[in-house]
Amino acid sequence: MQLQESGPGLVKPSQTLSLTCTVSGDSITTAYYYWSWIRQPPGKGLEWIGYIGYSGSSYYSPALKSRTSIDRDTSNNRLTLQLTSVSPEDTAVYYCARVVGRSGEYDIWGQGTQVTVSA
Repeated sequence: MQLQESGPGLVKPSQTLSLTCTVSGDSITTAYYYWSWIRQPPGKGLEWIGYIGYSGSSYYSPALKSRTSIDRDTSNNRLTLQLTSVSPEDTAVYYCARVVGRSGEYDIWGQGTQVTVSA
């Protein structure tokens, strides 16, 4: 299976960042899998943003919760990420990944997409 992130590479400060993760090879409603968004700012480590589970429930990083929304389109087998009121500190490579619920393993990753926040 494959995960492919897509979205604008440049977002202006204070605007909303919107990304899509298209999943092929398995349904995002398959039991016990969770679908996560992670980012990596330049020169820093990975930062977990949140996930949406096979049942549609979602959970967010407390640090980003007030600005984050993760949703899904089951008809097209896609996940979406929206991050509001962005600043240059949100500049990062954004990844989607599948998480095995029983083990917590991040077993499949997308290639990532660069998002730069700049005027």
